Amino acid sequence: MSTGYLYTILPTLKKLYPDDKDLIEMMKMHNQFFNTNAYVGGFIVGMDMAIEEKEGTKAKDTVAGLKTGLMGPFAGVGDTIVGVILPTIFGSIGAYMGLKGNPIGAIIWLLVNFAVLFLRFTLLPLGYSQGEKLIYAAGDKLNRITDAAILLGVTVVGALIPTVVSAKVPLVFQSGKVTLKAQSVLNQIMPSLIPVLLVALCYWLLGKKKMNSTRLIVCVLIGGIILGGFGVLSK
Repeated sequence: MSTGYLYTILPTLKKLYPDDKDLIEMMKMHNQFFNTNAYVGGFIVGMDMAIEEKEGTKAKDTVAGLKTGLMGPFAGVGDTIVGVILPTIFGSIGAYMGLKGNPIGAIIWLLVNFAVLFLRFTLLPLGYSQGEKLIYAAGDKLNRITDAAILLGVTVVGALIPTVVSAKVPLVFQSGKVTLKAQSVLNQIMPSLIPVLLVALCYWLLGKKKMNSTRLIVCVLIGGIILGGFGVLSK
């Protein structure tokens, strides 16, 4: 991603450093390792521009330290919010509404993507206008923002489990005139207990070393076919 960062800031570098020696020096610095979330990385670029415009080559070490120090926290925030939380929340809501034949689900998904696109265009000038001050003010809050976003995502996903995951136990036990339905007993313990347990099992399996999402999907399909065939689970 360092090459992409250099390509982004190169027009500014050419404007700030008419001397080829200074330009090459700063280009080498900007081509050092850099990796963050592409959606929020513009904020770092904007701050970089503001600092270099003011200090020039004197800010070489400052800018290098700034990029190194911010790429991790911003990657965490960007990956969590833009890469996980928004697709999980609004993607699930939109997909569920789409399954019900409601076109508003697709509209919601499009609006979210337009909002993310707008965010990408606004973060660079925001970082430029605020310079160093904003990051010092917000630096201590980045971890809190990440934790809050994770908590929100987990809460929403948990709320979607009963509506999106459909799994019941159709087993019926009968003794004389008494009929006992397994699903009714489970509902008395906790409604949607089976979907919750299945999601928890999938989450646990994903933590295993040799398990990935593709293998998990195959396992769920095979397990669903087998358990459904024996009448243990139903939709």
